[in-house]
Amino acid sequence: MDWSSVTDWLSQHGGKILLVIVIAAVIYFLLLRLVPPILRRTVTTRMRGQPEEEIKKRADTISRVLVGAGLVIIILVSLLTILAEVGVNIAPALAGMGIVGIAIGFGAQSLVRDFLTGLFILLENQYRVGDVVRIADVTGVVEEITLRRTVLRDLDGIVHSVPNGEIRVASNFTKEWSRANITVGVAYKENLDQVVGILRNIWKEMKHDPQWDEFILNEEPSTVRVDEFGDSGILIRLTGETKPLKQWDVMGELRRRIKRVFDEEGIEIPWPHTKVYFGGPLEQQRIREAEKPPKRGEVVERRETKPSEQVLPPSSEED
Repeated sequence: MDWSSVTDWLSQHGGKILLVIVIAAVIYFLLLRLVPPILRRTVTTRMRGQPEEEIKKRADTISRVLVGAGLVIIILVSLLTILAEVGVNIAPALAGMGIVGIAIGFGAQSLVRDFLTGLFILLENQYRVGDVVRIADVTGVVEEITLRRTVLRDLDGIVHSVPNGEIRVASNFTKEWSRANITVGVAYKENLDQVVGILRNIWKEMKHDPQWDEFILNEEPSTVRVDEFGDSGILIRLTGETKPLKQWDVMGELRRRIKRVFDEEGIEIPWPHTKVYFGGPLEQQRIREAEKPPKRGEVVERRETKPSEQVLPPSSEED
């Protein structure tokens, strides 16, 4: 087999193709090494004064999107350059791609909407990777954001891929700070001033606890108020600010401590119950007398019920 034609072609074009691949790899490597730190400095300058965790989330989210978009551009340009070097006339291909792109644009309006919505999500900093959000009736932790979709993982570990065009309202539970919000029920007989004071002290104790100090932002709870007169007890609302993603841990510890202190102080936590009413005082007195057991030696008159006599119709013979 004559390999001269192959070696001649490789000597003419192989080096250029290899150079294109090497240049593409170097550019992608530079993107990975340069874009994240540059974005980190830029975001730090624009978000000066905000928590370090918020700055990191913002920078990581934008850098992932830019590096991903840069990789797509590098692959397309490299592929077209290699095709031109091989001898393929890319001018008709580019023209055809333009026509096909127009046709796809008319038929894939939802895809265009996804990209535009994803772009505004990034520009407006609606949520970042690591935030807990609710979008398109799905709640979970943001694991990935691209211009086309957002990937969430819910509490059960299920991964949801939501197209950005389907997002109408984005609710972010963990942006900058979060709020612990619990409702405590006590019986109507309890002293509300005492209960409110206990709740405030529990919050202060957690704030001064080294294990929980870094998670709680304010020294005093934001709100401790009587919220509602319920069917079985009085509802008191307790709220306070926490670090992002830590509000559920703080609320769990608050409930545990509240139950322990209420048990120590003898404060009743109500539960649903029903009170049966048997009528007025006279009716209640008759019921008590009827239920009272007889005294020793007392003869209780018992009425025996006799079976009722049944009159049968005469037989046909007696008729």
